[in-house]
Amino acid sequence: MNPTNQAEADLIIEAAYVIPVTPRGQILRDHALVVNNKRITGIVPSCDISDCRAKKSINLPNHVLMPGFVNAHGHISMSLFRGLADDIPLQEWLETRIWPLESKYVDREFVRDGAMLALAEMISTGTTCFADMYFYADEVAAVAHETNMRAQLASPVLDFPTAWAQNADEYINKATQIHDDYRSNDLISTAFGPHAPYTVSDEPLTRIAALAEELDVPIHMHLHENAQEVADAEATDGRRPLQRLRDLDIVSPRLLCVHATQLLPEEITLLATHGASVIHCPSSNMKLASGFCQVDQLLKQGVNVALGTDGAASNNDLDMFGEMHLMAMIAKAVAQDAAAVNAQQALEIATLNGAKALGLDNEIGSLEIGKYADVCAVSLAPLSMTPVNNPLSHLVYASNGSYVSHVWVGGTPLLTDGELQTLDLSLIRDRAQHWQGQFLSQ
Repeated sequence: MNPTNQAEADLIIEAAYVIPVTPRGQILRDHALVVNNKRITGIVPSCDISDCRAKKSINLPNHVLMPGFVNAHGHISMSLFRGLADDIPLQEWLETRIWPLESKYVDREFVRDGAMLALAEMISTGTTCFADMYFYADEVAAVAHETNMRAQLASPVLDFPTAWAQNADEYINKATQIHDDYRSNDLISTAFGPHAPYTVSDEPLTRIAALAEELDVPIHMHLHENAQEVADAEATDGRRPLQRLRDLDIVSPRLLCVHATQLLPEEITLLATHGASVIHCPSSNMKLASGFCQVDQLLKQGVNVALGTDGAASNNDLDMFGEMHLMAMIAKAVAQDAAAVNAQQALEIATLNGAKALGLDNEIGSLEIGKYADVCAVSLAPLSMTPVNNPLSHLVYASNGSYVSHVWVGGTPLLTDGELQTLDLSLIRDRAQHWQGQFLSQ
């Protein structure tokens, strides 16, 4: 495409490097993105845009442009619980800390304030799309829409009551209502979020599978999170959790298996055969001592692997750069192969594979003509990025979220020179301090 032959563009972003993710391994030197009507309309050498007219132009001569991260799993409002449940295993973490905290504090105000805090952190570290499984999903959807952040809301479903709903039918009905409310929204999509095999019985799972097919949405579920989950399932049901889901006809391209740290070789084959995705959350898995996801084996068998931070109560941050770096390192150690999950694969997992898991890969996840201009600019100035021998390698092995200077979603700036554009940081800090006071007063 020759941008000089088209009408005035909305935005042109020039940079030292563009790493589009697709085609695989491509690194473009001194290129520019041309954006019009929210979408990328050109990726051209900088020397070819001198005559192109644009409403807004920005030149970043010491930066690399990449697709914004897709944080494929989290509980974002739990950012307010950061640091309140550390250094204990999963079941104790849930039963003695998190569930009591949620029972006492979680309401619409909590979720909205937590969502604003999490979105500010994610935008500041290069995330442009996130998937969330938490209560009051309508509040998170509203905050994301107001912020111009892309989101997929996996409304939780459980058998037992919470502040959000009293039973599985009410959870499911609320999920379908949010889907109806946002069905035509280009920023917000939805999913069903059955919490885990041990918290959702067969009848709701069967209903969810039918509705997900009817509404054409994913099923987002914690699965094989740790060895105890699998052992408990075998003791009570005689089946491993994944086999139970297979017997219920839930294992399909719609299924997003969060964590998947306990997989037998035949279970990896099952996921590959049925086209399910795995959402890997390495920091949370390690912090809760839940086990390791066999990323290399999953990829080799053709399973789509995406990346998530999980919530800040078990991570404890939402920086996808850190998650991507850790994932690549762990994958090599688990596979005992230094070539496992190379830098290109790691970046794909954190961007395009996440978009694929959410069913959004035709719209986001890579810098391609026709896709939304969801873009992150990363500074090459820090010493850890010097010299720039390989910008792709540096993104995975040497960078972190503090190097992000600019973020756009659909061509709209959310972060400019490190400053948030669609969120009030002072208000966010005030609300976080309010909740800190509530916790400390108890």
